[in-house]
Amino acid sequence: KDEAKVYKMFLDHTGSHLVIALNTSECLYLNRSVQKVRTLSRWKGHLIESVGWNKLLGSETNTGPILVGTAQGQIYEAEISVSEGGLFSTNPDQYFRHIYTLEEEMGPAPVCCLEIERGIDGKCFIIATTCKRLFQFIGKVPEGTEQQGFGSIFGLHSDHLPSFREFPAFLGYSEIAFYTPKLRSSPRSFAWMMGNGVLYGQLDYGRPDSILSDERVWEYPPDMDLEANKPISIVLTQFHFLLLFSDRVKAVCTLNGQVVFQDMFLEKFGTLKRMIKDPTVGQIWIHTQKFVFRYHVQRESRDVWKMYMNINKFDLAKEYCKDRPECLDIVLAKEAEYCFENRRYLDSAKCYALTQNYFEEIALKFIDAKQEEALMEFLLKKLASLKPSEKTQTTLLTTWLTELYLNRLGVLEGDISKRTLYLETRDKFRSFLSSPKNKECLFNNRASIHELLASHGDTEHMVYFAVIMQHYEQVVAHHCQHDDYEEALNVLSKIRDEKLFYKFSPVLIQHIPKKLVDAWISMGTKLDARNLIPALVNYSQSSSTQQINEAIRYMEFCVYELEETEQAIHNYLLSLYALCRPASLLSYLEQAGTNPNRIHYDLKYALRLCAEHGHHRACVHVYKVMELYEEAVDLALQVDVDLAKSCADLPEEDEELQKKLWLKIARHVVQEEKDVKKAMACLSSCNLLKIEDILPFFPDFVTIDHFKEAICSSLEAYNKHIEELKREMEEATQSAKRIREDIQEMRNKYGSVEPQEKCAACDFPLLNRPFYLFLCGHMFHYDCLFQAVSPNLPAYKQAKLEDLQKKLTATSQPSKAHHRPKDTDATSQGKGQQSREQIKTDLDDIVASECVYCGELMIRTIDKPFIEPQRYEEERQSWL
Repeated sequence: KDEAKVYKMFLDHTGSHLVIALNTSECLYLNRSVQKVRTLSRWKGHLIESVGWNKLLGSETNTGPILVGTAQGQIYEAEISVSEGGLFSTNPDQYFRHIYTLEEEMGPAPVCCLEIERGIDGKCFIIATTCKRLFQFIGKVPEGTEQQGFGSIFGLHSDHLPSFREFPAFLGYSEIAFYTPKLRSSPRSFAWMMGNGVLYGQLDYGRPDSILSDERVWEYPPDMDLEANKPISIVLTQFHFLLLFSDRVKAVCTLNGQVVFQDMFLEKFGTLKRMIKDPTVGQIWIHTQKFVFRYHVQRESRDVWKMYMNINKFDLAKEYCKDRPECLDIVLAKEAEYCFENRRYLDSAKCYALTQNYFEEIALKFIDAKQEEALMEFLLKKLASLKPSEKTQTTLLTTWLTELYLNRLGVLEGDISKRTLYLETRDKFRSFLSSPKNKECLFNNRASIHELLASHGDTEHMVYFAVIMQHYEQVVAHHCQHDDYEEALNVLSKIRDEKLFYKFSPVLIQHIPKKLVDAWISMGTKLDARNLIPALVNYSQSSSTQQINEAIRYMEFCVYELEETEQAIHNYLLSLYALCRPASLLSYLEQAGTNPNRIHYDLKYALRLCAEHGHHRACVHVYKVMELYEEAVDLALQVDVDLAKSCADLPEEDEELQKKLWLKIARHVVQEEKDVKKAMACLSSCNLLKIEDILPFFPDFVTIDHFKEAICSSLEAYNKHIEELKREMEEATQSAKRIREDIQEMRNKYGSVEPQEKCAACDFPLLNRPFYLFLCGHMFHYDCLFQAVSPNLPAYKQAKLEDLQKKLTATSQPSKAHHRPKDTDATSQGKGQQSREQIKTDLDDIVASECVYCGELMIRTIDKPFIEPQRYEEERQSWL
């Protein structure tokens, strides 16, 4: 209306509220949900320069408390709502009250910008700018009073000026821009365009006194003519700020202040009026009076790494080029060089190890600087970065590092003041040797590493390295060479390698026999006692009782605990018993038993061993086991008569031998001991001996009184024996009589055969051919019985059967000599007939001795299969 024109427009961050300031000091309001434009009557008379929207309490229908800045330097607090008073109300503005006035040195100045942000702990930060000054208002809004506005914050500065930044140069206006990294988050940086240049910095909401931090001023490019072509607007991105001029746009990097982009606009588009950034999606818009342009930012951070690198912010530089290896390598090389120049050698080594620079060049650099620790760090990092396929490089680095570690340990070990550093280095070296990644390389080159350790005389780490490489033989040998036998045994006990036990036992048993035997016993069946016998033999040859006792202890463990059956072990235990423990020798032999098949020692060796050492009782026991009873009795008579008696009773099945042995004992008692009573007692001990057997042993002068009882007993025994013989003869006579009667009765026994009877084998009529009838009732044709019986007869009976059949066939053929005299033929026929009957009788004895179904033949074939194995498959197929 009238001559009014739009002076400025203010749109909130949600796009719901639009305030239109007119050059006639009037204001219009438009809500996105309402089609009608309203007039803000309370705002009338004020030329609006800026609006600070409330991001916390604002909604689509209500702005919440907001701040309004005017051209006269006044700051008002206001609130606009389309719900209060109805949609058709002409007064959407709820209130409009003055709360503060911004002043410069000449008095009140236009409020160019207002920004409201929330910090931690409920703090509120308000940034307000004039043409030359930037003000900060910081205060805490009491909880629950947010709707009451910002009066309390500005009230804190009613008596004194708030903190501000001021610059002398003057453009006549200023503009501030903010960068917000994420949607609905607080701004992280700001750029204030004023007369001197652009004030750029970060926003730190944790600081108590000022939200601004890391501030710096980037002056305008030198080619700019501020008199003729002043900057109009500013937009801030993550790493750049864009300045809008009347005919161009310039992008300046916030890291170094250099112009990195410039865009010229043709005259046909007209003068550029304004540049603004969408706070939600980040798009940048520029407009003239007739045209609108949009800038789309792509890969803004692609060269940022280089700028960070140039200002020595290497962590940020690596962050922005981590996905570009070639750039990362440049940054790392630059950082390494920077650290080296500043004498931070360890950091430099870590960086150098990650670069692709020449290995030799870097290594020589640290060697020239005499920085051995940094060189080691470089080599360690380089080794960690090598691929498994780079075996040669890995071997060189591993060997070099081992040499460096040993040199360093040698230097530190002699300095008592550096004991802590020595221990730390030693732990690192051990960690290096035991690293799983280095294990394969160290194992493949263990000979070279061992030579290095030996050349430095570092026996401690020689042992440590041998343990890691599981070269335990070298470890045990080292301990034995230094007379540390217990430690050697500890190593053997831990690794439990039987081969090493066999190798080092001869040495260890000479010094720590008891502990070594304990270790053997703990190994149990893993050790083969046969391989330990040589060590025990060498050890026990010194004839020390203690040494033999240890050998016996282990042999007893093998025999009784492990139940070892090896003959060599039992023989050796026998030899130890014979040498040192005769009582245990006899106990062992008796425990082994008398069954030669279950005895594990060599009987002949045991006999010779016991004889050599004069252990007669043990010899007697061995004789008994060998069933050499005569030798046993002969030797036992030298020791004990009772022992001889026990030996004489052993051949129970051979009465002749038993009688012979007892006669030996009787002869010994009579002739050697000359004890008649003992001889009589010996006679009563054996039932086989009679008084007449031992009488020849007595001398002629012995009177009969000594044998009275024995002779009477012997006569009584003979009488009893005669009576028993008479009784047996009578029983035999009666038995023979009964047998004769049974034979006579059998001659008259018969059986009846019906005409319809059939053969039990072939099931054909029985009377068609010659047949046999058995008492059990079974009937067979002669040929059927022959076929059933002959395959199951022993070989010699089968041969006899074939011979009889041939003879029977020969006697049945008629004589060819028809011209012989009749009397001669008759005589021959009679002889042949008699022979034929005898042959048939012999055949019957073999074939028909018993029924094939009821006799022993059937019983013997009980385990014979019904179907022969060779015919089984054929029979099975026939049933399918």
